[in-house]
Amino acid sequence: MSRNFRLFAMAIAALQLSLLPVSGHALSLQDKTVLQVAMQRHVDRQSVKGAYLHLDPATGEVMKLHPVTAHPMIMKMGENYVLCFDFRDEAGKSAEVDFYMAPKGKTFVVFHDAVANRALLKRLMKAGTVSRAE
Repeated sequence: MSRNFRLFAMAIAALQLSLLPVSGHALSLQDKTVLQVAMQRHVDRQSVKGAYLHLDPATGEVMKLHPVTAHPMIMKMGENYVLCFDFRDEAGKSAEVDFYMAPKGKTFVVFHDAVANRALLKRLMKAGTVSRAE
């Protein structure tokens, strides 16, 4: 099974889980699908030799992250969204990446990725800037 197919299958599974009832902002099935696919495409397009590269600002080290699982939950931030994805580094250590996405025409684009920085999302949620979307 190809890596792209596995990523797409994970996105569909995450999408199905995201359809469970939650409180918050309503999203259509089409929007949820388009968001998940846009995130997957971003990861695929930015990957080099199968790894999503991230420059660690503290150490200057280039981290090679490998996609594992897309989270089913979608967060709303004004007109924008936050989607999360689990990655693993070369040593197998887990690294969560939060993708901040904005609508662009009939799709969405990633305008920021927070690698292993869940504190940012938690701070935005605590401030009421980000909430769970339906």
